[in-house]
Amino acid sequence: MTATTIIAEEPALPAARIRSVNRRIMAAAWRMPSFKIGFFIFMALLLASAIYPEVSSVSATKMVVKDKFMSPVFLGDKWTWDHLLGTDQLGRDMLMRSLIGLRYSLLVGVVTVLLIFVIGCGLGLFAGFKGKWWDTVIMRITDAQLSIPMIILAITILGVSRPTVPTIIIVLALSGWPLYARVARSAAVTERGKEYVRGLRVLGAGDWRILFLFAAPNILPPIAFVAVLDVARMMIFEAILGFLGLGIQPPTPSFGSIIADSRKYLINAWWIATTPGVFLAIALTSINLMGSALEKARNRIYGGL
Repeated sequence: MTATTIIAEEPALPAARIRSVNRRIMAAAWRMPSFKIGFFIFMALLLASAIYPEVSSVSATKMVVKDKFMSPVFLGDKWTWDHLLGTDQLGRDMLMRSLIGLRYSLLVGVVTVLLIFVIGCGLGLFAGFKGKWWDTVIMRITDAQLSIPMIILAITILGVSRPTVPTIIIVLALSGWPLYARVARSAAVTERGKEYVRGLRVLGAGDWRILFLFAAPNILPPIAFVAVLDVARMMIFEAILGFLGLGIQPPTPSFGSIIADSRKYLINAWWIATTPGVFLAIALTSINLMGSALEKARNRIYGGL
């Protein structure tokens, strides 16, 4: 067989598909049973909280005193199919209130992490890539912010302002960005010294072009995979603020406010506090299962296994 024949036959060979690192991480995570379990549970909760309150005729805030303290189905003498998980001390449906609370908890958690990711990684990449006095100023601000516990800062700000959903999201985002800034800055410093960056500068590419088109796609995805775990952490913070009376305000239900209002009924009407607690625990477990699988897959791919 001549060299000409070999060259002619090369295009007919099946080309090996080179998958990006991000796709390999997602594929590795999807092969883990824990990721699939967490994903399907999370999607079920997300769809239930998004659809059921819109199509159901049951209100989460309407008080029906004659229906108060109804127990969940099959768990007491006073129950009804209209209220599968019982009612609270004012006759409000616990299933509906828990789903509404879950909706706001997921909203706060996801949007807060997105803002933290954008602000923290943006400042960290800029500081690490530009260096000099930009790096010094941004990192000193980061150090000052890290010295103040997130929950203390959130309580302080929300204590003197009206706690609304946008306010809670902004406060939690402003409190949580420094950790992402440090991680992104460290990765940007390492990336800045690589050969391809020097080559691009020789070719005349500016810092902004290199940062956004070449460095950021290599740095941000691994951080984003781990950021999934922070969604659960922000949901916990939202519940803590609601429990302290600094979260989403009544009559809109939230996990924290429901549990806080039900403390005096723990013995006689345990389901009022248990129902939102179970929903929160299941949601956090599903997110942690997905986040843990993504982190393991990331470590495996970057470790060359």
